[in-house]
Amino acid sequence: MAPSGKIHDSPPNSAPRRAARLGHSTPAGAIVDLRKLLAERFPHPPFSAITRLITGLSFLDQAIGGGLPKGAITELTTPQISAGSASLIQALLQTANRDHFFLALIDGRDSFDPQPLGNALLRNLFWVRCTTALKTIKAADLLLRDGNFPLVIVDLVLNPPEDLKIPQTTWYRLQRLVEPTSTACLVLTRCSMVSSAQLKIVLENSWTLETFQKADAISRLNIRVQRSHLHQFGNERAETN
Repeated sequence: MAPSGKIHDSPPNSAPRRAARLGHSTPAGAIVDLRKLLAERFPHPPFSAITRLITGLSFLDQAIGGGLPKGAITELTTPQISAGSASLIQALLQTANRDHFFLALIDGRDSFDPQPLGNALLRNLFWVRCTTALKTIKAADLLLRDGNFPLVIVDLVLNPPEDLKIPQTTWYRLQRLVEPTSTACLVLTRCSMVSSAQLKIVLENSWTLETFQKADAISRLNIRVQRSHLHQFGNERAETN
């Protein structure tokens, strides 16, 4: 019976009953009860389905399930020298030109060579030239906050190991920035270092000069999926930019 003399007609585990018990619980128990109450009163909206940025590169799209996931970080590692990451950037720039969107390239070591591409492709490139990993991360922070680029590439492949002492909290902050956007963020590294990446893939190649001279060299890139946490964000569906 309630203090007022009235009998509670709500179920024992209802929100009103739990709220009434908060003042009589131990501190730890009160926190647990409060969390349950807030979860019931203010449920989190379900995650939206994953959308994809279709690259048109069959070797890449097929390997990762239809394209680069939007609202997520994808880390691509290139353990071998001359694995083809520069050629991949050029191919993605061709996709940007084909589908009429801007690609942001944050060049961590100012190593990108635009000359072979021609002015037509470069019209779709927003190129940020950096010399250190710290400046690269600051640029990524700004562009991911902007949210207007369908694809942001962060290239750290040529940065020396001593320059890559990036706290994992930094990567998690960047992931939180990209989540509410429609941006696909692709981070290129020599070895795995982005713990917050929802998708980790490996470029397993070691090209020679002969390989680069072949007309279909880009189709010879071999992508292996190392880890994927995309199922945590709901069912997947592919769409263009």
